[in-house]
Amino acid sequence: MDRVNAQHILVKTQHEAEDLLKKIEEGASFEQLASDFSSCPSGKQGGNLGSFGKGQMVPEFETAAFGLEIGQISGPVQTQFGYHLIKRIED
Repeated sequence: MDRVNAQHILVKTQHEAEDLLKKIEEGASFEQLASDFSSCPSGKQGGNLGSFGKGQMVPEFETAAFGLEIGQISGPVQTQFGYHLIKRIED
């Protein structure tokens, strides 16, 4: 696998990321939470980052995204931008 297709939610703190993950686990829409809370411009598209290959994202994000199964959501992933929840979607 040399490319993944993913969505993400970017927030400033681990606490915010954990709170959003709990809401997702309780049935909230990942896309709606991305639109409402993500500080990344992709939030307005439900957090959709599209397809990307290795070397295009920061290492922590890339490792997490490539390690997910389709439909799986990561726990909080810290990068220099903040904390991400990453959801792998269909390739």
